[in-house]
Amino acid sequence: MTPNMHDAEAIPEGARAEIDRLLASGDLFRYTAPQDAPVTLLEREFAAEMGVKYALAVSSCSAALFLSLKALDLPRDARVLIPGFTFAAVPSAVVHADCVPVLCEVGENYRIDLNDFEAKLDKAQAVIVSHMRGHTSDMDAIMTLCDARDIPVIEDAAHSLGTLWGGRKIGTIGRIGCFSFQSYKLLNAGEGGILITDDPELVARAVIMSGAYEHMWQKHLSPGDNSAALEEALQRWQNKLPLYNLRLGNLSAAVIRPQIAEIPRRVRDGRRNHDRVAEALDRSPWICVPPKLDQEDRAPDSLQFNLSGMSDDETRTFARIAGENGVKVQVFGMNTDNARAFWNWQFMPEVPELPRTRAMLMRACDTRLPARLTEEECDWVAGVLLDAAEAVMGPLRAFGT
Repeated sequence: MTPNMHDAEAIPEGARAEIDRLLASGDLFRYTAPQDAPVTLLEREFAAEMGVKYALAVSSCSAALFLSLKALDLPRDARVLIPGFTFAAVPSAVVHADCVPVLCEVGENYRIDLNDFEAKLDKAQAVIVSHMRGHTSDMDAIMTLCDARDIPVIEDAAHSLGTLWGGRKIGTIGRIGCFSFQSYKLLNAGEGGILITDDPELVARAVIMSGAYEHMWQKHLSPGDNSAALEEALQRWQNKLPLYNLRLGNLSAAVIRPQIAEIPRRVRDGRRNHDRVAEALDRSPWICVPPKLDQEDRAPDSLQFNLSGMSDDETRTFARIAGENGVKVQVFGMNTDNARAFWNWQFMPEVPELPRTRAMLMRACDTRLPARLTEEECDWVAGVLLDAAEAVMGPLRAFGT
């Protein structure tokens, strides 16, 4: 039987009682309760999970990126360096923050080309590192380059909750980390996002701009060593910043909170499934799954691979055959509306030519690989993809024939 490749994991039963309570009370706004609203508890619990001082839950990861840029108090038209392989929401957040996105090249392994990154860095006022589809760029090199120039780094960790870099949690290495709660992410609320930081000044500005009007910001304070610095910063910025109203609601928080305990299991299962399929695919001369970097412990939420030796028509045929047999494959660069192909971002002030990134995207494939799949279902996925490659390129010949 063809496995269900589409649905996310079911929401844990633990969410149901809290959702029923909220529906009965109508208490859905994060600031209605005098204290310990579900959104407030989510922020505390997520900060504790990540080992940081502060978290702010908002309406999406895009909102978190936008607020992060605004919290940095960048000048209008500041240049923000981002990878050429990311989701359109990232340059959109930069534009929304009245800044200018500057794209750098990305290699065949989906990671930032450090030579191009360094060449463009001196003219940047900030950096967003998108760990696109959970593939971590060399954060040691990036932070060394940025710290030497006092350029702040925001981590777009939408796909990277649970990933480690040299033992450190992705999202905690830059000044601010941003995560997504959209349906296909590790924690699923349909929509939603969160930003984390250890900087009370940054989070205070973000809290107020997120929509903590009047003195609602007081409900972001909690007993502990972190509150004094945060309260002082919040009082200083009261009434001095615009309100963008990007808050998360209590229902979403109630859906997310019981999933936090599931992170280790989902990471383990997702890595098992990814590595099992990757090992099978790498036996094909026409399919390559880029290996992880030495410092990286991945938490995959999907599978990406490159096609080798295929023409454009053969690449399209491969994707069609795989889809007809139950595994939907998108080739990032093969249509005119894919939101991950930089040449489709026509809202940008200028769209550069990135030949290395373009060549990669024309053969880079993406498919769902939910952590809930069994090993047998993963073998089926690998078989469909291998069969599709052989249908296009011909059967593999045994060695020596």
